Amino acid sequence: MYSPDPTRYDAPQIYRRCGRSGLRLPLISLGLWHNFGAQDSYDNARAMVCRAFDLGITHFDLANNYGPPDGAAETTFARILHADLLKWRDELIISTKAGYYMWPGPYGEWGSRKYLLSSLDQSLKRMRLDYVDIFYSHRPDPDTPLEETMGALAQAVRSGKALYAGISNYKPAETGRAAIILRELGTPCLIHQPRYSMLDRWVEPELLATLEREGIGSIVFSPLAKGLLTDRYFKGIPADSRAGHDRRFLRPDDVTDAVLAKTRQLNNLALSRGQTLAQMALAWVLRHPCVTSALIGASRPSQVEDCFAATKNLKFSTEELSQIDKILA
Repeated sequence: MYSPDPTRYDAPQIYRRCGRSGLRLPLISLGLWHNFGAQDSYDNARAMVCRAFDLGITHFDLANNYGPPDGAAETTFARILHADLLKWRDELIISTKAGYYMWPGPYGEWGSRKYLLSSLDQSLKRMRLDYVDIFYSHRPDPDTPLEETMGALAQAVRSGKALYAGISNYKPAETGRAAIILRELGTPCLIHQPRYSMLDRWVEPELLATLEREGIGSIVFSPLAKGLLTDRYFKGIPADSRAGHDRRFLRPDDVTDAVLAKTRQLNNLALSRGQTLAQMALAWVLRHPCVTSALIGASRPSQVEDCFAATKNLKFSTEELSQIDKILA
């Protein structure tokens, strides 16, 4: 039987307050997008979740369409949760999302009230939970009034099926409008989940400024740029890597000589800081106070440990930040 490490909360500095809310999230959170599908090893998935919790990682991020097939990651997580972690449910932050395609017909994707609330019910059923801690609108819907989408999130909170509301992939102007609507509905927007990394800085400066102004936290996904901000591809594309066998996430033509020239320079800087490239990349996105947490994916427990070790060195000198900017320019 699994029993969590009793020292998992001995480093309180690994938690950061989410915007102006009362909720604190771990600096590193575990995403269940990859390696938690029906064809993946359950034992490996369980080992990653349990090791994460041992380290004090309390936040596990899912979505209705994570798998494959769609919904499989929630089903796998439910199996782990109810076998090993249910006793510690109140120590966990469990999030899910709805927005992408889930079922045929006009009500199976995007941002209508019908789709969002139906999807939440399905997610709760798959995970065998009464509520999730955070429920997200996974992407903005160009054809549904924002008032309807935000109203559905507020209803999810009022019904007790979610404790907090969040948004993902929203641009700055959309984020500002969503924040106003949710605040008027009495359900402030807790968190935004945007893509952000050294190689993809679209959130700077406007979105980060919007989050700071509105008091919204953020959890950034793909902080390692789908693995490019690691030393994984320095000697070519390994056959067992994502780029080597799964083009949904990273294509071989993404691993260009120009990108590798930058990442090799970044790697040298990371080594001078006593970090791996992945650890420095995570520390770099966390340098901004509006970034509450960095969301990682992992394929084995040792990767969770390596990423978590980024929290041991989060400070950058002015010279280091300037050097990074020059490398990335």
